[in-house]
Amino acid sequence: MNIGVRGAMLIGIVVGMPVASYFLVFKPQNKAIAAAKKEVDHKAGLLAKLREETARNADLARANEEIQRSVKTIEARLPSGKELDGLVRQVSDLAVASGLQPPAMKSAKPVPAALYMEQPIEMEVLGNFVGFFTFLAHIEKLPRITRIHDLKISGMARDDVELKAEFTLSIYFQDDKPLAQGATQ
Repeated sequence: MNIGVRGAMLIGIVVGMPVASYFLVFKPQNKAIAAAKKEVDHKAGLLAKLREETARNADLARANEEIQRSVKTIEARLPSGKELDGLVRQVSDLAVASGLQPPAMKSAKPVPAALYMEQPIEMEVLGNFVGFFTFLAHIEKLPRITRIHDLKISGMARDDVELKAEFTLSIYFQDDKPLAQGATQ
């Protein structure tokens, strides 16, 4: 079995073609495929993160809408400066309806409180404990935002007067001037 030069060349070509094609074609293609798969995986990960963020943005938008509704609800409970007198009259009527003597009231200067104004009213009421408790319960149920602070209760021993309560009732309201300025900006 003498192969000869032609036979050796033929065997070299038959064996060399797959080896050469592996190094010249398949190995570079495998590298390109691996790089493409890696890029696809990376982009799929970015897409998943983007979907998460988009879903979270929708949740944040819903949360913002809910917060805006809450703020509007709270602002609806704030009277304007014009409605303040009626509210003070209502508080006085509540004291009398609760069985207390007509309260002594002294208004102080309105104080800025965050974006709103606070109208402190120094009050003194005389009556019995049940009447005072009823008065506080009615104040708590007012649709407007109020706060009672600096409360001092002292006992009294006169006719139908069991106690004297001195406190500051703060009524929060919207100042008409800053709201008008904010609306024009």
